[in-house]
Amino acid sequence: MTLTAPAPALLVLEDGSVFEGEMVAPGTRFGEVVFNTSMTGYQEILTDPSYRGQLVVLTQPHQGNYGVHDAFDESRQPWAEGLIARQVTPTPARGEALTPWLRRHRLPAIAGIDTRALVRRLRVQGALRGVVTSERSEVEALVREVKDFPSMEGRALVDEVTAGAERILEPEGPPRCAVAVYDFGVKENILRCLRARGARVHVLPARTPAQRCQELGVHGVVLSNGPGDPAALPDLVGTVKELAHGELPVLGICLGHQLLGLALGAKTFKLKFGHHGGNQPVRDEATGKVTITSQNHGFAVDAATLPEGCRVSEINLNDGTLEAFEVADRPIYSAQYHPEAAPGPRDASPLFDRFLATTVAQAQG
Repeated sequence: MTLTAPAPALLVLEDGSVFEGEMVAPGTRFGEVVFNTSMTGYQEILTDPSYRGQLVVLTQPHQGNYGVHDAFDESRQPWAEGLIARQVTPTPARGEALTPWLRRHRLPAIAGIDTRALVRRLRVQGALRGVVTSERSEVEALVREVKDFPSMEGRALVDEVTAGAERILEPEGPPRCAVAVYDFGVKENILRCLRARGARVHVLPARTPAQRCQELGVHGVVLSNGPGDPAALPDLVGTVKELAHGELPVLGICLGHQLLGLALGAKTFKLKFGHHGGNQPVRDEATGKVTITSQNHGFAVDAATLPEGCRVSEINLNDGTLEAFEVADRPIYSAQYHPEAAPGPRDASPLFDRFLATTVAQAQG
């Protein structure tokens, strides 16, 4: 039997670095190169809309071991620009193999990369623009194109991932309240967590006017996760400002947290290489309790710029950045981390219980 050698593929970074590997799924795609330290969850990561515009390096060396399954999708399609891995398992323990799934979705992927060396470079230099390709080999030309590719700062990507129309999801049990979720790139597990707690969920496209929430008669608003630079979304900041000055409870998650901070008068900034993974320690400033959280973001709210009346409630123990804040005397909460996890620890899921308790109280009048 003659074995066919794997087709070659390249990862080229804007600093001129070249990593040679093997093609897992063909194609050419540009994006910001970031690394995720989660031990599992490759399918949830690749289908998270917050990864729009990014090439994802998975630091766990073996990917694809347990296959892919429809129930693990976090949205209607993969949104990451490409996958970079040390090894992709050709034959999983169960389910469909990762490689045909990647090819079916036309998601370029490269394996055989020294991901440890790559991550060390990204930690030192910060997130870098790059290109994954199995179709081209002219390195100098690729470097020039990568340098011309837009930086993540200033990129407004929400409109590329948001839903095109409203939809309603019924609760899994007896209805307790109705919640509007602004879809800036919402993960399905956020919706599952709300429904499991008795919420009838109205999923709204990102550009939905604030007045629509009043027309729907909902009892609370969730501002979802999503991709890109929050400061590049002034229209959405205006909508969130209207919501924040209304009467409804508001919960911001990830990008929703950042937009809420901007709406209240704070500023955001780009992190060096972001927080991507399921092992981020967060400390509650009131109780001292530490939880391990799942995170995926490249921007953060500057805690020093929060206006009077806002309280820093949680910080990241790795770098001291803001993880959550609250508005005094108002049912407004925000979290930079992902309480729905998927993948990751569930330490932070009580945030949904707190928000739903406030929302149910609103429903009961």
